[in-house]
Amino acid sequence: MFIKKIIIVLSFLLVWISANKLFAQQQIYNYSQYADNLTPVNPAYSLLDKAGSVSVLGRKQFIGIDGAPSSVMVNGNFPIESVNGAAGVYVMNDQAAVERQIEANVFFAKGVQLTQSDYLAVSLNLGVRNYVGNYSQLDASDPQFMNDVRETKPNIGFGVMLYSNNYYLGLSVPEFTIRSLGTASEQQANYLRTHFYFSGAYLADVSDDVKFKPASLVSYVGGSPVLANVSGTLYLKEQLGIGLNYRTDKKAAAMLSVINKAFMVGYSYQFGTSSNNLGGVNIATHEVSISYRFGNVTGSKLL
Repeated sequence: MFIKKIIIVLSFLLVWISANKLFAQQQIYNYSQYADNLTPVNPAYSLLDKAGSVSVLGRKQFIGIDGAPSSVMVNGNFPIESVNGAAGVYVMNDQAAVERQIEANVFFAKGVQLTQSDYLAVSLNLGVRNYVGNYSQLDASDPQFMNDVRETKPNIGFGVMLYSNNYYLGLSVPEFTIRSLGTASEQQANYLRTHFYFSGAYLADVSDDVKFKPASLVSYVGGSPVLANVSGTLYLKEQLGIGLNYRTDKKAAAMLSVINKAFMVGYSYQFGTSSNNLGGVNIATHEVSISYRFGNVTGSKLL
């Protein structure tokens, strides 16, 4: 009962944060389909599925414009049932204009049983980040942009998650940074700062054939305001998901997913909701995800 009260309080906290519209700069993990692809944000999430999985997510903004931001993430999860754990790897390639970051991490997660249905998981990830900023391509005569930046640095992160078969609540720092370069690039400055994430979701039975999943992801980068995502997805016969997502930087997304036991294919269309970005032809962001499950596959993965 105490755990259930915590869930209710934190759920209201998530909604409150979202409703207060706290704005943010560029975040690393800012994709719309976070509720089904949370492992790069918090590797402890990998313990929610007893099957192994491989997932790919691609995100493209401002299609048709050279140098528009784009991201590709790949992650693999391999359960270790003998210790109620999981291990895996995730790789991200994020590019915008003359800036690019490639990141690769390996992770290990371990869960302990708290009650008959509730578990607590912790995770540790280790990896490397490579940042390239070709600023001289912008204006080599400008002193602020005449020097390119190349940096490769190790990465360490950790996460904790409380979960059962119908909810999860997580707190994670997947990228812990002691220092930043502090150059003229706002995007680069955020990439090389510590990122904090709070995540939560609940899977509710509406009827025998309909389930509903509200979810939220709140993120904070040192030196920037908070960014909150809130979404809701309806699942029909555990085969079709229809959802909406809203972000407090005045962006919304419509989401669609097709699901069976082994595969999930998702698509989201994100657009602006403020007066200065609503309806623009090139404002939209397209996102596609594909997941494949193997091994101990029992039923469709909805949470």
